[in-house]
Amino acid sequence: MPEFMLYGCTGYTGRLVAEYAKSLGLGFILAGRSEDGVQALAAQLDAQYRVFNLNDALLIDASLRGVPVLLNCAGPFARTAGPLMEGCIRNGTHYLDIAAELDSYHLADKLDQKAREAKVMLMPGCGGSVAMLGCLASHALEGVERPASIDVALHVAGAMSRGSVASAAEGGLATQCLERVRGALVQKQDAANPGAATNDFDFGDGKGQVTCFPVTLPDLITIWKTTGVPNIRTFVHASGMTTLPAGDSDLASLPEGPTARERAASPYHACVAVTSEDGPGSVKRAVLHTVNGYTFTSQASVEAVRRALGGEVQGGFQTPAGVFGTRFVESVAGTEMLCIH
Repeated sequence: MPEFMLYGCTGYTGRLVAEYAKSLGLGFILAGRSEDGVQALAAQLDAQYRVFNLNDALLIDASLRGVPVLLNCAGPFARTAGPLMEGCIRNGTHYLDIAAELDSYHLADKLDQKAREAKVMLMPGCGGSVAMLGCLASHALEGVERPASIDVALHVAGAMSRGSVASAAEGGLATQCLERVRGALVQKQDAANPGAATNDFDFGDGKGQVTCFPVTLPDLITIWKTTGVPNIRTFVHASGMTTLPAGDSDLASLPEGPTARERAASPYHACVAVTSEDGPGSVKRAVLHTVNGYTFTSQASVEAVRRALGGEVQGGFQTPAGVFGTRFVESVAGTEMLCIH
């Protein structure tokens, strides 16, 4: 199987991805901006490597030449997604990333036609909540003839990595609160009072109903793209989650990310409620149980890369559920989806 390129390999999630890909025997080229860090990891994993920054299009082109698939794990993605998406389109390389920032998805949508003409797939969020919630929403929609709205909630457990905190802060997730209404992304009407906009969800984990807070997730874009349902709201319930830091000094004081033991003790859950046009009484619910988000993201993104290398690709801006199907999440061991009443 051809080798893929992993850009941002020295970050917390990038290392998890590299180690998991190595355990599967996949061939890959490590890449990033830090000569010392990339070279050291390449020596440890016995892998090829390339070092390049993203402010030189000619250097990007030279580095991507001959690469069939790129997986970008270098956040904040507001800085990296644009140059790498453009570079992939120029070089016929399929682009995947693990971004949770809306800007990456808006950019992929903007570049959709250009990518289609180049027969290049752009798939931001090939792992993480976009894969979890997208597949779960599609699962819940099965058998619903006239869906009117989708509410999705993610139970985030355990600490965040330093990189995730930085991406969330820079991507504006801490300040904006959006929802999709009649197909349009709009500011939530009661965003100034988040407590009034909470919703209760039962994640099917034996803890009953828990309060979830509205938050802007990229699933507002990807679920709508995959399903066409015009009204979507996204919520989060966090337990043990690191709060966003006030400045760079606070960010630097955070650990790189949770340990393997901490990840094992902090599984994720998700819930989707689909309301049909028949009214509020016509609601179908489904829940998802899976491993910790960082473990899930590293394994799901490698599986997405493996499938892309095997030819499961579509040109333009795509989603994991749309290309790989509703059951894609179950490729990660320990993941199950259940419909509930």
